[in-house]
Amino acid sequence: MAQLRDDPSPEDDADQAFLAEVRAFLDRALTPDLRRAGRETTGVHSEIGAARLWHRRLFARGWIAPAWPVAHGGAGWSARQRFLFDRECARNDAPVLSGSGVRALGPLLIEQGTAAQRARYLPAILSGADLWCQGFSEPGAGSDLAALSTRAVRDGEVYRVTGTKIWTTGAHHSNRMFALVRTRDTGRRQEGLTFLLIHMDSPGLTVTPIPGLAGDHEFNHVFLDDVPVPVAHRVGAEDDGWTMAKRLMALARSNNTPPALVRRVLLRTARDMAAMRDRLEPSLFHRLAELQVALDAYEALELRTLPTGRADAADPATPSMIKLIGTELHQQVAELALEAEGPAAAASLAALALGLAELDHGARVTAKHICVRAATIYSGTSETQRNLIAGRLLRG
Repeated sequence: MAQLRDDPSPEDDADQAFLAEVRAFLDRALTPDLRRAGRETTGVHSEIGAARLWHRRLFARGWIAPAWPVAHGGAGWSARQRFLFDRECARNDAPVLSGSGVRALGPLLIEQGTAAQRARYLPAILSGADLWCQGFSEPGAGSDLAALSTRAVRDGEVYRVTGTKIWTTGAHHSNRMFALVRTRDTGRRQEGLTFLLIHMDSPGLTVTPIPGLAGDHEFNHVFLDDVPVPVAHRVGAEDDGWTMAKRLMALARSNNTPPALVRRVLLRTARDMAAMRDRLEPSLFHRLAELQVALDAYEALELRTLPTGRADAADPATPSMIKLIGTELHQQVAELALEAEGPAAAASLAALALGLAELDHGARVTAKHICVRAATIYSGTSETQRNLIAGRLLRG
């Protein structure tokens, strides 16, 4: 049987000292309930109560924003330290956080926001008082984000926003949303967009759930009917939202470590397969070993392409390459777990209420497989990423 390795890169004395500190903290801070919530995660974040509690504990330790500058409340870690920390969290079943505020909006406000915006929003992002969702996709604008039609009309010192956002992850948990809206129709479509910060309790804003195939509630439909948004909540210049959105995505990718998400599910799959080894085909363990090799290569690629942790340190095609490899590898691991599960994988989430361990586990494996199907769609489909990579190669 293939033996899963989870120490793919050599570590020097500085790494060992850092890891000792991290491991000691995780041993103290991760309760059995938090570890269980981490293991049972099927979507983009763990059960929201556990995710919030883990957020507060990381905040109290000063580790909630590893990539932020120390001056703004961040840990100021290097890219390698962030990688090692996320790997340890994966190995210890730490809950997966809802990261739109910490990993995406916060870095954008540090770089592009006004002093008033930083003073108002950064402390609440760090503490977890504010939970942010992303209002980009619309019924007619997904991968072709420039086609969005939600409109903002300026009325003195406010914008009046009317339109619809869809597939808004975590909107039902969030009290804030950053969104792209259309403020101009002339010129290139990308040139008429504006980036706004919207409070979810604003009059005229409604959130309705979109049930997932696994029976979960992660996505939402957000309706905006003449929602007032202060002009002071605009990030960047009017009609320059496309620039802000691209920068946000670059910053988010630069301080994220997607291999940790894949390692999390691969470790869980390896443990499950070891427990079932007497009834599994040897070919499944061969596939497990191949996926381990692919993950090791993926981790090495990320560390090499983000040597400084700066969003602009990598080639412009690198974010597409990292996203493409990571999401497809994530799906392959989830598919292996589903096949190894056998008949129990036919269980639906309704089985969780039956108290039968095998069906409970099968239901979660199936839910993970279904949920991760969206990974090659959101933030740009695999086809879009391949086109971006090809364009970069053709331009030399």
